[in-house]
Amino acid sequence: MALNQFTNLNFEDIKSSIKDYLRENSNFSDFDFEGSNLSVIINTLAYNSYITAYNTNMVVNETFLDSATLRENVVSLARNIGYVPRSKRAAIAQVSFIVSGLSTETSSISIQPGVFANSGLNNSNYIFSLPEKVTAPSSSGIAQGVVQIYQGQYLEKQYLFDESQPNQRFVLPNDSIDTSTLRVYVQDTASSTTQTEYKLVDNIVGITSLSNVYLIQETSDEKYEVLFGDGIFGKKLKSGNLIKMSYIKTDGKEGNGATIFNFAGTVKDENGADANSIQTTLTTRVPSENGDDIESVQSVRNYAPRRYSAQNRAVTASDYEAILPSIYPNIESVSAFGGEDLNPPQYGRVFIAAKPRNGNFLANSTKISLLKSLKSYSVAGIVPSFIDLKFLYVELDSYIYYNPNFVGNPLSLQSQVVDSINQYKSSGELNKFGGRFKYSNVLSLIDAVDVSITSNITTVLIRRNLKASINVFTQYELCFDNEFYRKEDAYNIKSTGFSVSGVNGTVYLADQTIEGSDIGSIFLFKVTNATEVEIVTPNFGTVDYKKGEILLNTVNITSTLKPENIVEIQAVPLSNDVLGRKELYLQLSMDNSNFTMRQDLIASGANVSGTRFDPQSSYSNGSKVRGAIVSSQSGTSKLIGYVNGQPYYGPFHLHPDTGLKMVGAVHVSTPHEVIYNTREESLGSTTTTSSSMSSSTASTSTSSSSSSSSSSSSSSGYGY
Repeated sequence: MALNQFTNLNFEDIKSSIKDYLRENSNFSDFDFEGSNLSVIINTLAYNSYITAYNTNMVVNETFLDSATLRENVVSLARNIGYVPRSKRAAIAQVSFIVSGLSTETSSISIQPGVFANSGLNNSNYIFSLPEKVTAPSSSGIAQGVVQIYQGQYLEKQYLFDESQPNQRFVLPNDSIDTSTLRVYVQDTASSTTQTEYKLVDNIVGITSLSNVYLIQETSDEKYEVLFGDGIFGKKLKSGNLIKMSYIKTDGKEGNGATIFNFAGTVKDENGADANSIQTTLTTRVPSENGDDIESVQSVRNYAPRRYSAQNRAVTASDYEAILPSIYPNIESVSAFGGEDLNPPQYGRVFIAAKPRNGNFLANSTKISLLKSLKSYSVAGIVPSFIDLKFLYVELDSYIYYNPNFVGNPLSLQSQVVDSINQYKSSGELNKFGGRFKYSNVLSLIDAVDVSITSNITTVLIRRNLKASINVFTQYELCFDNEFYRKEDAYNIKSTGFSVSGVNGTVYLADQTIEGSDIGSIFLFKVTNATEVEIVTPNFGTVDYKKGEILLNTVNITSTLKPENIVEIQAVPLSNDVLGRKELYLQLSMDNSNFTMRQDLIASGANVSGTRFDPQSSYSNGSKVRGAIVSSQSGTSKLIGYVNGQPYYGPFHLHPDTGLKMVGAVHVSTPHEVIYNTREESLGSTTTTSSSMSSSTASTSTSSSSSSSSSSSSSSGYGY
């Protein structure tokens, strides 16, 4: 029989192949394989072949880093290319201590390695330890100092080296070890009074036969093995050497957030005697932070080959992205790019943006420390420098049509939609440098929430927050690095309100396109009434629609409507797929996204002809400003109500017949907007703007009321 080539593991195919083989033998040509007892044997052979083929396939998969699933195999494959996965990391707190009640003759004290304090956190008690001894001078019976303490249990382990055991290994018996707290000392003999400290290295460059160094590697069950030199690379141990190791077994990220500590350590004087009858006061300077779990299998797959390709040197931008997480494990995401990509170019420079796991920005001291560490990897002529990340927010305005025949409560359906988008918000597609918002995925997610959803029309906005330097003349640059859409001649770019020196009232910025050019102008204006604006500064800056870049001229911003001196600036991207390039960290802003439920009258049978069905526009511009509308004529900052879902602070009047509150100081015959008491009423439909479902008073729109839309909503009320 010819050798069969199976392209997949299929039990029936294997069984059929066995039958075909037997039929080729004349002794079995007349057998009924389905009805005879031979079918049992055939099934057994096919099952055995199937299981063998499956196991063989799984074994082969485990021999490649990309396809291996078991941690031990992934770690072993990474070890072959010189990569050591990051261990669990203990949460670190910085505390100051004052020890009082000491003898006036005491000149110094020492706090012994081991338990230092305990802290209550999330209804649990956590131990914080010192990895090594801390000394402090004492004067007039008082000693004080500052220490870093690590969450976890301090442990010690000793080994006696024996050359007669050729395969002697030094495997630490505990898992959940923070290897950064590992301390290794070697004594010549067990009775020696002196010991030599050995240092951890991650490569053998510059190591000699006399270097007191060691290496570590992860073994099975997330435990670690310590490796010593062989007399060529690193000093070789001798028989009788006593090896002392100490380390901290930690709970990782569970220890983050501790702020109150109770002293539980051991204090000794300069003679080594216990200091009794003392009082120790601890003051928290930095709460516990940066605790983290052991590096995941997916992370090992990602960084191991990149670190190997870097070969312990940083030449390209990707080299820096691979090396930095191994130097500073608290990195959540990192982006590096060459200065040649900037305009104007800065040759010979590499710019690095990094987001820590706990927080948004790296401290200046951390940046300086990392730059020093990177010097040993950087080649001559390349200067690395850190820049702070910048958040690029994606906002959604979604109108979701549903069949009311299958829905009891539209608010419940709305909640399911928000939950689904929240899951996407937390996915690996976003919340990172180089993140990509995939528009088609979001549309599919909304439609797949429930069979009652018939369609959705979702528009996308991108936003950057300008952090204003209050009462300081400053130029501003905002890079979106996504091309802007410019359907209108003006007001494609919008902002929230702010105040500038020399101008009374609240101002906003917007753009004015220039025909035949990718560059437009930014102007400053005030809202005078519901329909009119007053241009304050016609040349306030420029906008590059192609690059997605806004430059503002020198201005003194004195206040902002948004808290924390923030001016929100929005644009419509040319592509609904938004990218986080360079130092832009991409996030989906649920707090500023809208999800409006609308009944599908055609699908429900209420209006099969579609004569009362007014589909929502997929293209919207709406209000000239973003957020709250403050008129220059209002003379007040009191909230009047809501128009098109936005707060309104301007002048108003009451309709002479209906008594409705309307925009404008006096009543006119031309259409003008109605002011509603709540945001939901102004939208005229079931809407939510965040993941917290707070729209219990919202109503459900039975038809599309208007195709006029704003930056955050599309329904509007008009009066005459």
